[in-house]
Amino acid sequence: MTDQPESPVEGEDLDEQHAVRLAKRLRMVELGMEPYPVAVPITTTISQVRADHPDLEPEATTGTQVGIAGRVVHMRVTGKLAFISLQEGNGERLQAMVSFAEVGEESFEALKDLVDLGDHLFVSGEVIASKRGELSVMVSQWVIAAKALMPLPNLHSELNEETRVRQRYLDLIVREQARTTVTQRAAVNASLRQTFASHEYLEVETPMLQTLHGGASARPFTTHSNAFSTDLFLRIAPELFLKRAVVGGIERVFEINRNFRNEGADSTHSPEFAMLEAYQAYGDYHQMADLTQELVHNAAMAVSGSHVVTWADGSEYDLSGQWDRLSLYESLSEACGKTITPETDVAQLAEMAESLEISVAQPTHGKYVEELWEHFVIESLSRPTFVFDYPIDTSPLVREHRSIPGVVEKWDLYVRGFELATGYSELIDPVIQRERFVEQAKLASKGDVEAMRLDEDFLRALEHGMPPSGGMGMGIDRLLMALTGLGIRETVLFPLVK
Repeated sequence: MTDQPESPVEGEDLDEQHAVRLAKRLRMVELGMEPYPVAVPITTTISQVRADHPDLEPEATTGTQVGIAGRVVHMRVTGKLAFISLQEGNGERLQAMVSFAEVGEESFEALKDLVDLGDHLFVSGEVIASKRGELSVMVSQWVIAAKALMPLPNLHSELNEETRVRQRYLDLIVREQARTTVTQRAAVNASLRQTFASHEYLEVETPMLQTLHGGASARPFTTHSNAFSTDLFLRIAPELFLKRAVVGGIERVFEINRNFRNEGADSTHSPEFAMLEAYQAYGDYHQMADLTQELVHNAAMAVSGSHVVTWADGSEYDLSGQWDRLSLYESLSEACGKTITPETDVAQLAEMAESLEISVAQPTHGKYVEELWEHFVIESLSRPTFVFDYPIDTSPLVREHRSIPGVVEKWDLYVRGFELATGYSELIDPVIQRERFVEQAKLASKGDVEAMRLDEDFLRALEHGMPPSGGMGMGIDRLLMALTGLGIRETVLFPLVK
């Protein structure tokens, strides 16, 4: 049984309000008024009316006739004059003045009887300024464009977080930050695509339903295809298909996609999330770090107009300049006061972890090193930081380091205390890749549900020759978190919740 969100309309009987509004809808039908017309004769937007008439004097008239529509968010009737505030989708508002003398008794009484807060209302009339100087439309005709059967929340109090997440449509209606986050996300995606285009990357689409899960270490979601009579996996990463594209000659390729991982959900993780992945032939992990920094810098400019972004709480975060690049092993050794290298014995690492009450599900050298690094180092990273050169046993798709035994050419980018992106010099040797897959299969046989499966078709692609390549991946939801200071449930428009 799922928890129901508390009512956004506190202290009122929703069932009663619903019934009253249903009755109004019925009266409209009986009167021959369409409660949900197919169209209304809009001539302009509320925003455009405001832009065209920025400085009218009180009681000014313009002679300009407009037809506008918006949601009723405020309504006040004083004698024979009604003042209605209409809000369009971007939050811009405009006052509509409905006069008994202008529209007549029948229309004015119908307005008072049938129009509620939350209705979508079309009005036409002259653009004027009220006695107080407020830009308005003096209404000559009005039509309900969509009858709201449920009331709006109280616009003068904050929605609680559960209501904001579960009923995002209400959040978008009443809260400016919710609308801003949607436009910021769109600006970020446009910026990412523009940056890739400037480097001659091609955007492609790869399968979301896959016969084998691969490209990352994660627990997959499973489903079943009736047409093919087989079990399938929702993709955990597009990596193996994007690399097939590189083999085929698409040498600079990227995808902005949806990934699914059947794992925990918290302030930085969601089972369904948006991901960017890119691969460049004849590149390496240094070039991919440079590209990633450029992508984030350009996204920051698209959102804030600066590399110093302002978060939703008013604080600032500096993304400018060249970001620090640390060695995983060196930074861990410095932080814990002991020398830890790729040759450090697993027993020694296990002893350290046990003394710090750090549990590791799969007790390998790499798992211990990464958990210890997170314990000792991660909280010290205040600036955006690339952490380079990871243990070989935790990165089965990455090329061994060209000069340091026991590690791979991989970096993780940390921003705001969480991992934002990762980058590789890609493993392109099909013989070594098969060996790595076999090792992963052994882990899977021992119960590691996150281990990759042996993908013969991908290995066959590699056997046709993949050029030396660099690759990177970055979470779009997390990028929004870094740019806005919001949590992941705020950056996702419709997050999955229990």
